[in-house]
Amino acid sequence: MNSLTRAALGSTLMLASSLAHAYPLLWQNNSITYLYGTDFQVDPDTQQTVTFEHASGWTKGDLFAFFDTIHYNGGTNSEDQNSSYYGEISPRLSLSKITGQSFAFGPITDVLLAGTYEFGRNDLKNYLLGPAVDLSIPGFDYFQLNTYYRHANNDEGGRGIWQITPVWAYTVPVGNSDILIDGFIDWVVDNDGDNYHANLHINPQVKYDLGKALGWSDKQLYTGIEYDYWKHKYGIPNGTFGLDTHQSATNLIAKYHF
Repeated sequence: MNSLTRAALGSTLMLASSLAHAYPLLWQNNSITYLYGTDFQVDPDTQQTVTFEHASGWTKGDLFAFFDTIHYNGGTNSEDQNSSYYGEISPRLSLSKITGQSFAFGPITDVLLAGTYEFGRNDLKNYLLGPAVDLSIPGFDYFQLNTYYRHANNDEGGRGIWQITPVWAYTVPVGNSDILIDGFIDWVVDNDGDNYHANLHINPQVKYDLGKALGWSDKQLYTGIEYDYWKHKYGIPNGTFGLDTHQSATNLIAKYHF
């Protein structure tokens, strides 16, 4: 099953790459975010992060990717490092766009095949693959529900377990501008033996469209906060080696889209 999972995800990534070359890009959005936060667990308490994000739509699917560079203020992690990095590449293939047939029913507007490659420092490599749906929910800019079968490159990352990942955005008009509430939830629903614990990671952002308020282009410059709740962070059971792995951290953020 592990070899099959890797092969399937590899095929999905190659297919997505082929589609990107064979079919036109419909839209794209890139951004840089600066975050400063405290009350992190497992890693040092205070952190600064710079994040690059890319989102794009193609005639046969979509793509989301991000890369974090993380600096620990005045501390080091368990590997005696004062910084780290982490990223994800997440292509999705639309069954309706590939086949030319509608898969819409009820609130579901599309059915997709979703893959994610997670990578980071200390040889972190995780492979995820599974079905996804796009939903039409009143008021939401978009709402995705992705489900994944997870396979990690090492025992500590979780193997043969499932993850549910909703992703959303919701815009609220406020005066002459808007507040954007967006984010994701990663819910790993089961344990992998004694090495990896089921965990819940909730990460919403609440951002004010400062650029629009100043009379600049809308959806370009945001400021706000990010709340990061992570129960059993990194899949580490709470209390392991005396660690508190239930994280409740807050970041101040500034985000620029280009």
